[in-house]
Amino acid sequence: MAGDWIKFELTTMDKPEVCQIADLAGIDPDAVVGKLMRVWGWFDQQTEEGNAPSVSKKLLDRLVGVAGFCEHMKSVGWMAEADGLISLPHFERHNGKTAKNRALTARRVANHKTANAEGNAASVKGALPREEKRREDQNPLSAREAVDPRMPSEMTLDWQPGPKLLKTYAVHSGVALDLFTEEARRAFTAHYEPRGQVNTQAEWAQMLVKWVLNDRNRAAASNVKQFPPRQSSEPDFNSTAWAENLVVRP
Repeated sequence: MAGDWIKFELTTMDKPEVCQIADLAGIDPDAVVGKLMRVWGWFDQQTEEGNAPSVSKKLLDRLVGVAGFCEHMKSVGWMAEADGLISLPHFERHNGKTAKNRALTARRVANHKTANAEGNAASVKGALPREEKRREDQNPLSAREAVDPRMPSEMTLDWQPGPKLLKTYAVHSGVALDLFTEEARRAFTAHYEPRGQVNTQAEWAQMLVKWVLNDRNRAAASNVKQFPPRQSSEPDFNSTAWAENLVVRP
């Protein structure tokens, strides 16, 4: 067996594939992540190389409680099927023994670096803020990109969507990026800022995409060709032409 744990990337929760599976299955993206963990965990416990010749998609669908879930995984390239054999692509890259050993080694190296940094923290404490400020000045988007997309926050008038998140959800929804104008952003933030609503950065970006998509649809509806009024053959009862030839007798 490969072990009793699996390697999971935090960015998985915001990947377009998760959104696509959520749309296909009609469930919440967070629920999709949980069910993916069940499938990946099953393959990790029951297979050596991510190949399952003796299991059916129907069995795995029952495992996660969603009919057709494996087909949805196939549609985004996260499951493969050939000659009745179900497999997980790149299994060895993520959950094989070698991959797990690499992950453990990386974790130990990171812990070692953290311990060393804490040892000389006093000597570099004053230098770090200036260095970070210099990097932010050189790249104004760096601070925004560094915001955790899962971090909840209230809407503010100066809120800006993370470019990567915005592009991901815009492409997924088929909305052209040139529609995300400064005017649209200001209208969006002005609408939600007074509400005190709390959402993650990823959720705010999704909501902005829907806002712009609705604006586009409303604009398209307002441009529907207007046909001229129908010409009626009925008489005009307001006309007095009928009395022009009448003779008035004393």
